[in-house]
Amino acid sequence: MSKKGYWIVILSVTDPQGYQRYRDAIGDAISNFGGRYLVRGGDVTNPEGSDFGRHVVVEFDSYEAALNCYRSEAYQRALVHRRAASTGHFVIVEGA
Repeated sequence: MSKKGYWIVILSVTDPQGYQRYRDAIGDAISNFGGRYLVRGGDVTNPEGSDFGRHVVVEFDSYEAALNCYRSEAYQRALVHRRAASTGHFVIVEGA
């Protein structure tokens, strides 16, 4: 059985309208690869430093599915909007 994969994203949104275009564009990519949102916004406490403001965790059935979703044409088209509308960190992690 393969381990789950996760997108862990921490961002500062610099252009809310542009970021909304990104959010509108990624739905099919995420669902086509079996992704499920575990965290998408919400209250945050950061006791050890500055906060980026936007936090997202997406779970996939496998690390390979998480990678394939990121590499897909649909996500790469949407990614243009996220990069133009935010700064931060995006990692793809294999679960324990």
